[in-house]
Amino acid sequence: MKLLDIFVALIGIMIITLYAPKVMADNLDNLAKSLAKIRGEVEELQSQLDLEKENHSSRIAALSSQLADLSVEERRQKVSIEKLQQSLEQLTANSKEAERSGENLKPLLLEFLSAYKHHVQQGLPFRVEDRIKAIEELESNVTNKLVDSKKAVNQAWSLIEDEIRLSKENGLYQQTILLNEEKILADIAKLGTVFLFFQTRDNRAGMAQRVGDAGWKFVVVDSNKDKERIAKLFDALKKQIRQGYFELPNPLKKL
Repeated sequence: MKLLDIFVALIGIMIITLYAPKVMADNLDNLAKSLAKIRGEVEELQSQLDLEKENHSSRIAALSSQLADLSVEERRQKVSIEKLQQSLEQLTANSKEAERSGENLKPLLLEFLSAYKHHVQQGLPFRVEDRIKAIEELESNVTNKLVDSKKAVNQAWSLIEDEIRLSKENGLYQQTILLNEEKILADIAKLGTVFLFFQTRDNRAGMAQRVGDAGWKFVVVDSNKDKERIAKLFDALKKQIRQGYFELPNPLKKL
């Protein structure tokens, strides 16, 4: 090896020896900064995850509460219809006995129709006037002896069958509702006999909400999200989509 080559090699070794510690220190410093940044990002993500878990738990608790309210309301309507069915079954049995004994069935039938009317008045406010009118028409015919007892019982059964059908059907209708002490024609989305949502021609949207034991009240929703949710429900029903997952305002919330 030439002397010049040896000299150049020695100079290179000296440069590496002098600068290697500084380069290594810089690399370690950069690595520490990167680790600190990553640690900060991990801590931030962990905080977000904890917050999401907390929000999720709160949402699950709220949904569980709403589901319990819905179950109570659904059961209330079901029990009410079951009681009417049992009363009518007893009335049918009494009707057969009355045919043999000549017993007057009118008081029993009128008592049943009175209970049925109370059921409609306290239930979901869906076309209440029309349903009450059908009951009162039958009451009048029974009172004035315009229909015999057997035929009147058959007509009462027909009304109860309509009531059961209403409890199982979802659909769009129109009816007059009382909104802020004013009667307004509205489009109605009925979900069984538990939920009733509405839209008006002046772009208001809302729902029927139970007011304690005093019945029901039509309430306008203020939230844009709730309006959008109701609009999506109406759109789905217009497209004949009667089953599926829908996010809706909670009409069972106490007023």
